[in-house]
Amino acid sequence: MQTVRTLSLLGFCLTAGWLSAAEPLPLTFSEALNQVETTNLNVLLSRENIAQSVELAAQSRSSLWPTLSLDANQRRNLSASVGANLVRSGVSNRFDAQLTGRVDLLNPANLARYQTARQAIAVAKLGESQVRQAILAEVASTYFVHLRNLERTTLLDANITRAQRLQQLAQNQLDAGVATQIDVTRAESQLAVAEQARLQQDTVVQGSELQLKQLLALEMTRPLTLAPFAVRRVAPGMFTPSEVVISYDRRPEMQSARAVFAQSELEVRTARFARLPTLALVGSYGYATEYAFDGNEAKVWAGTLAFSLPIFDGARTRSLTSYALSRRRAQDLRVQDLGNRISAEVQLARQDATSRLAQISVAEKGYALAEQELDLAQKRFQQGVADNREIIEAQGRLSEAGDNLVQAVYLYNISRVELARVRGDVRTILVENTP
Repeated sequence: MQTVRTLSLLGFCLTAGWLSAAEPLPLTFSEALNQVETTNLNVLLSRENIAQSVELAAQSRSSLWPTLSLDANQRRNLSASVGANLVRSGVSNRFDAQLTGRVDLLNPANLARYQTARQAIAVAKLGESQVRQAILAEVASTYFVHLRNLERTTLLDANITRAQRLQQLAQNQLDAGVATQIDVTRAESQLAVAEQARLQQDTVVQGSELQLKQLLALEMTRPLTLAPFAVRRVAPGMFTPSEVVISYDRRPEMQSARAVFAQSELEVRTARFARLPTLALVGSYGYATEYAFDGNEAKVWAGTLAFSLPIFDGARTRSLTSYALSRRRAQDLRVQDLGNRISAEVQLARQDATSRLAQISVAEKGYALAEQELDLAQKRFQQGVADNREIIEAQGRLSEAGDNLVQAVYLYNISRVELARVRGDVRTILVENTP
């Protein structure tokens, strides 16, 4: 038992050492967006929906092709005729082998069903594009979230450094007889608070890192190193109605909604075509004999031209047509509502990006003022004019101003991601990178 425990402990140590020695995985913003195409689960599943739609269309197309079947059967029976007297006949045998074929010369309903299935492929492709854009936006946002969390880590490290300097300064002032013990205690308390916040931030950073790894199906145990990505700070410009029209054409949601509407029109035509006649050619050719392969085969064949005209089907066709018309009306309403929503999203995204850009300047000004306040408070304490409470308060305001600046930059980046999404392609944010 002791040997097993020793081996288990050794294996754990080796595994922990291997994980800690694993090289970090570098990842750029562009690489993160590119990996969505090949690794994200939802994107891969949506592509399987396309493959399924293709096969369903192939199944529907099979009704337009001729069908052939080879049938063979051996029958053996004993018969009797009933009259004034029961007459029994002997046992009879018959073997039939026939090749039977059928081709629909006229079947509008089957043709309409195939066209509907073909349209379903286009709907599935647009659905894949819609899912891909949503995942691209989520990956981009998560990338910026992780960058923000890393920036906050840097700020918290700076807070700890300032708290340590304050503690040393307070101790020096106490030794010089300028400060009191309470100044040292305040500084030590400030340092403890900064260290606790730093420990909590480690969990936050790991959470955003794991979320990004999960989205891109990356190795969960390997550390991740993100390359910085600075979005160009420029106002989106004036809003124009033509931008909404362009967004209509680019947005996969609108394209998909329009494709579904076209599909619903085909469903209406399919339901109506059930009232039309059908014409089919059926034929068979083969041979019959008493026993299979006995050399006494006789050729047999048959040909049929089948014409069918629906007269009464219990109002089934009328019900199917009404159902298809209702689905078309509902989809038309969805298209109109989606158009209004896209217009609102474009206008709101532009306004949000403009506002977030202005907020960065305000946050930068606030951070610069907080730095000046801290510098003045430190000079007053060093000169013995005031205690270190002013420094502690100034450090708190500087920490808050730094976090506010990081958050302002993050929110601006997110607003640019949203603006790219509502315009139809998240990837356009790549050209907004500032070297």
